[in-house]
Amino acid sequence: MSMIDEPLYPIAVLIDELKNEDIQLRLNSIRRLTTIALALGAERTRKELIPFLCENNDDDDEVLLTMAEELGIFIPYVGGVDYANVLLLPLETLCTVEETCVRDKAVESLCRIGAQIRVQDLVEYFIPLVKRLAGGEWFTARVSSCGLFHIAYPSAPEALKTELRAIYSQLCQDDMPMVRRSAATNLGKFAATVEAAHLKTEIMSMFDDLTQDDQDSVRLLAVEGCAALGKLLEPQDCVAHILPVIVNFSQDKSWRVRYMVANQLYELCEAVGPEPSRSDLVPAYVRLLRDNEAEVRIAAAGKVTKFCRILNPDLAIQHILPCVKELSTDSSQHVRSALASVIMGMAPVLGKDATIEQLLPIFLSLLKDEFPDVRLNIISKLDQVNQVIGIDLLSQSLLPAIVELAEDRHWRVRLAIIEYIPLLASQLGVGFFDDKLGALCMQWLKDKVYSIRDAAANNVKRLAEEFGPEWAMQHIVPQVLDMINNPHYLYRMTILHAISLLAPVMGSDITCSKLLPVVINASKDRVPNIKFNVAKVLQSLIPIVDQSVVEKAIRPCLVELSEDPDVDVRFFANQALQSSDQVMMSS
Repeated sequence: MSMIDEPLYPIAVLIDELKNEDIQLRLNSIRRLTTIALALGAERTRKELIPFLCENNDDDDEVLLTMAEELGIFIPYVGGVDYANVLLLPLETLCTVEETCVRDKAVESLCRIGAQIRVQDLVEYFIPLVKRLAGGEWFTARVSSCGLFHIAYPSAPEALKTELRAIYSQLCQDDMPMVRRSAATNLGKFAATVEAAHLKTEIMSMFDDLTQDDQDSVRLLAVEGCAALGKLLEPQDCVAHILPVIVNFSQDKSWRVRYMVANQLYELCEAVGPEPSRSDLVPAYVRLLRDNEAEVRIAAAGKVTKFCRILNPDLAIQHILPCVKELSTDSSQHVRSALASVIMGMAPVLGKDATIEQLLPIFLSLLKDEFPDVRLNIISKLDQVNQVIGIDLLSQSLLPAIVELAEDRHWRVRLAIIEYIPLLASQLGVGFFDDKLGALCMQWLKDKVYSIRDAAANNVKRLAEEFGPEWAMQHIVPQVLDMINNPHYLYRMTILHAISLLAPVMGSDITCSKLLPVVINASKDRVPNIKFNVAKVLQSLIPIVDQSVVEKAIRPCLVELSEDPDVDVRFFANQALQSSDQVMMSS
């Protein structure tokens, strides 16, 4: 190939691969766009590559998605921001395709480019693009246009700003629900760029249209707009315009809209301020907590603590607590679970007396719930209540629930409770733990499920860290070491794992006197799996113990294992010996 033709080669390869039937080849070539642009240089990229991409838009969605993503970072490859406008045309075409994720990515890339290009290019190229998309015959173009107004508007001349607001107002009243949905989603971003004078009039007029839309999918997106607009308006305007909408939405005929209000309620309260929240939103929230749809009650129950923080304790006790009592016996287990995950946070809000009198009975009823997730959610947030009322009142009711969960037939429930044991230990204190929970921790080391045994070994280590080596020496180490004689080799392996985890916590002396002899004794086990695990444990002990112990006890044992008939035992023994040599050389 001659030197003159050589620069044509990359684009020729790209064109060939883009037309290939194999989608992977087409994808690979699109992912290499930046490389090809570098090879071509900025001028030929603008004159050849970009026009080619404009024509080549009828392709697989995955290829188009990658193209939309690549073009967003393409400004340096076309010669910088001075020439960024050439990228708008291929992205405009991608904004009209049928596949949603391609359109979304094209809009994202256009926003990125629009934020960087010069003001004159924005007026000359970007705003006309937005207007073309907004007036598109096919709804996909109009949907995409809604996400671009907040980029186009700030730099537009006054006359164009008026026109853009009028176009957005038309999109809010479009015949297609998908377009109105997109207008509702992007209204907050657009409103943030609009001047205060127009915000109260034109933007609020658009917002009112969307809140009264006959499609619930549009109204529920308008709920999100409430919080966004509320932050932009003055407090008195917020109360006048946003508050009535929230109250109406909380009684909407569609449960999806009510669900959205329940989900966004805390943000909406922040928007309207504490006083209106107390007077107008409390009745609305109470309605949502008593909604006939379980999904709405789940969303409302999950916000109960956050909502109570806005109110004073008296209001919370008077209005919210009766609903919380009802929800604690709700027919839906998911409602009870959502409540259990946040109810503990109410204790600091209500104070000690109200917690003992009003909340404690609710905690205790949830601790006896038949659904394990409810009981787990209560136990996992125990520290919040403990700070308010102390552990004595809780511990009597807590223990039966913990024991029941510890022996639950679902292993994932047992696993979850093991993970909370160190937290419980720190809350309950060493005395209570020794009496009640110590036996459970040993029992888990002999569970039939490996994940439980593994978590139990980690739990033993964390308890030793929590209560200290002396306590562990008395209450954990003897019982753990006794289990090394279990007839089942899998349980013996668990004990070896527990020893390797305990050794760094217990320190060199206890490891040498108590743990190491047990490990060396296990090297004579008849099961190869035990022997190669002994080699692994010994390797982990080398940095912990003195060099003399390594020489006298660990190395002879490893040498013996390195001559074992089993290939795996020899492999791990030799690995441990190499590690021992490295430690000796470094010391």
